[in-house]
Amino acid sequence: MPHPYPVREIARQAGVSEATVDRVLHGRPGVRSGTVLQVRQAIADLDRQSTQLRLSGRTFMLDVVMDTPQRFSDLVRRSLEAELPTMQPATIRARFHVKEHWAIDDLTAKLNTIAENGSHGVILKAPDTAQISLAIDALHAAGIPVLTLVTDVPASRRLAYIGMDDRAAGSTAAFLIQRWLTRSDAAVLALTSRNMFRGEEEREMGFRSAMRTNDPGRRIVEISDTDGLDENTRRLVAGELERSPDVGAVYSIGGGNRGVVDAFGDCARTCEVFIGHDLSNDNRALLALGHLTAVIHHDLRQDMRTAVHAFMVHHGALGGPILPYRSKIDIVTPHNIPQ
Repeated sequence: MPHPYPVREIARQAGVSEATVDRVLHGRPGVRSGTVLQVRQAIADLDRQSTQLRLSGRTFMLDVVMDTPQRFSDLVRRSLEAELPTMQPATIRARFHVKEHWAIDDLTAKLNTIAENGSHGVILKAPDTAQISLAIDALHAAGIPVLTLVTDVPASRRLAYIGMDDRAAGSTAAFLIQRWLTRSDAAVLALTSRNMFRGEEEREMGFRSAMRTNDPGRRIVEISDTDGLDENTRRLVAGELERSPDVGAVYSIGGGNRGVVDAFGDCARTCEVFIGHDLSNDNRALLALGHLTAVIHHDLRQDMRTAVHAFMVHHGALGGPILPYRSKIDIVTPHNIPQ
């Protein structure tokens, strides 16, 4: 495993001991396979961030902890790493702890480990539960600021929330469906990945409120607990399409959009209007093919800039207050997909 980095640097990036890194690098036994992958990922992260490592100035180590489908964690990773070289004179390093589905106990344990080992800040996408809120409070007590990303844990002592106004995003989706759905008798399918994500709950509330106000006769069918994963979504949507022959539009709040397309295709049904979130590679392809009518999007690179600046202000590296921030809501169609 050739690399140009000191063992101490790899150990710090991976969050393991130098002895463990030495065993992995020399192929010695006694290391769990997951830890081996952790060390390999640390080296890959250092490779991607090598430009930033050469910058002079103060160094900040951040942790990104996300319970989310890989397509979204990949978006966040690319967005943050694209911003790292712009952060002069500071040097920003990032460790990523991401899973498509964290058990709450495991996610809490990861946050507690970060509190014990130290960090200059945590960017967190996690469910809004009492256990997660307590873990955020423990990080705060340890002097580690937490920013919640795209879904909030408002009862905690997090530093700030970074993301869209989710109620406005849901209302925007309702507006688009009301304008574009021509069938007056068509029901709308609203999909969420999990009920514990406050951001998705806010989007759904905004969506339902706008539909009640402007299209009160429209039936809304809810599917929850898809985890935002394609296979789960395909199975659950297929079952609902069998039960509900009137479904003609979809608002995908939590993802799994390829699964939605496949479920409609399996039963030879047409989805007249399909609104999703975020410009992942999958959604770009579905837009280009005309399967998605529009994507509600916000600039994750701007979110990452805002997050890093907030951490630097918190630690006194930059002056000024940490101001409330809401991402600008963009509507992307097949005709204006950005590079």
